[in-house]
Amino acid sequence: MSQTPGWTPPPSQPATTPRRRSPGWAGAISLATISAIVAGLLGGYVGGWLEDSNDTDGYSLPVDDTPIQGSGSAGGTVPSGGASRPAGSVADIAAKAVPSVVTIKVRSGTQGSGTGSGWVLDASGHVVTNNHVVESATARGSIQVQLADGTLRKATLVGRDASYDLAVLKTSATGLKPLSIGASSNVVVGDEVVAVGAPLGLSSTVTSGIVSALDRPVTAGDGPQRSYLNAIQTDAAINPGNSGGPLLDLKGRVVGVNSAIAQLPGAGAGPTQGGSIGVGFAIPSDQVRRTVEQLIRDGKAVHPVIGVMLDLEHEGQGVKVLDRADAVSPGGPAEKAGIRRGDVIVAFNGRPVSNPDQLVVLIRARNVGETVTLTVRRGDRDRDVKMTLEASAD
Repeated sequence: MSQTPGWTPPPSQPATTPRRRSPGWAGAISLATISAIVAGLLGGYVGGWLEDSNDTDGYSLPVDDTPIQGSGSAGGTVPSGGASRPAGSVADIAAKAVPSVVTIKVRSGTQGSGTGSGWVLDASGHVVTNNHVVESATARGSIQVQLADGTLRKATLVGRDASYDLAVLKTSATGLKPLSIGASSNVVVGDEVVAVGAPLGLSSTVTSGIVSALDRPVTAGDGPQRSYLNAIQTDAAINPGNSGGPLLDLKGRVVGVNSAIAQLPGAGAGPTQGGSIGVGFAIPSDQVRRTVEQLIRDGKAVHPVIGVMLDLEHEGQGVKVLDRADAVSPGGPAEKAGIRRGDVIVAFNGRPVSNPDQLVVLIRARNVGETVTLTVRRGDRDRDVKMTLEASAD
C-alpha cells in the first residue's frame, strides 16, 4: 500500500506507490539520523481509534520472563505432515506459532491495497500489528485479518500509535490461540530468534537468525507519522510484508515486533532491490506490552518527554538545546532539573548521545514517571542531572 517516503518497513506486499510506509513497498530507513523534529521532545502524534474493546479497565498482559536455558520441555511438536521435532527447534517453534500469526489485508480508497502481518494477542480477538501497516485505512478504508487456515475476518481498529509504530485490531474470530509475550530485557546479542509473517504476501512464512544488536536507535517516517524505535536488530530475513509479525525466542515467545529493514543507499524499492540484506529491526516486547495495554485500555498511548526543543543544526558533540527563549518548556522535567537554553546533552543514563533522533529514541524507550539521568555540558563543565519523565501533552 502506498505510504510515507523515507523508510523501509518490511511492511507489506507491493502497493500502488513504492517508497511509502504502509503495507506497501517502502522507502529507506534512517538510522538515528537528524530529522525535522522542530519541537524536539515536546511533541508527538497519536492516531484516532474507531472502537474500544469491552471490559478493558485495568487491562494488563502477562509476561513470561523465565530463562530459555534448561527450561524447554523434553518433548517436541509434530509439524504438519512431519515427524516430531525437538523442543526449541525452529520447526517446533514454527508449528506452535504459525497458527497464531495472521496476514493483514488493507484496502484504502485512495492508496489501493496492501498486506502486512500481525499476531494474536489474547483470546478476546485482539491482534497486534504495526501502525504503518494500517494507517492508510484509518480514514476511508477496510482492514481484514486472514488466519493461518485462510479464513478472512473483518477487523476494526482499537487504537494505534505512530510514534511507537504499533496498532491493535479486534476481530470476532473465535478459538484463537494467543502467543506468549517474553521479556525483551532478557534478550542478549547472539540469541537465536525466529520471525513469522507474510513477506511479499506469502502467508505463514518462517525465517530464523540471531539477535545482531540491541538498543539500536532507529527512526523512520516523516512528520507526525515518524517513529522512534529502540530496536532489536536481527539478521533473520525480514522483507516487505513482514511488518507487524512477531520475532520469537526459542520458547516461542514474542520478544519483538518486526517493523523495519535497512536498505543500501540508492537501492530501489522493487522486489529485487528492496528485500532483506540481513539487517532488520524489531520493536522490543517490553515496549510493545506497555503500548498495547494503553491502546486497548485508552485508545491511545502516552509518550515520555523531558520538555525541550533541540537544535538540528548543532554539529559538535552531544545534542544541543535550542538557544531561544521557548526552548525549555516551563514547568517541564528539564526546567525543574535546571537545564537552560543552549545547554548540550552529552549522555542519557550514562550512554553518550550524538544526535537528536538518538536522544528521542532513548527517552521514548522509558516509562512516564521514570527517573533518568542526563549529563549536561554548560561551557566547559559537565554535570549529571536527574529528572522524572512526564507524559507529552498530545
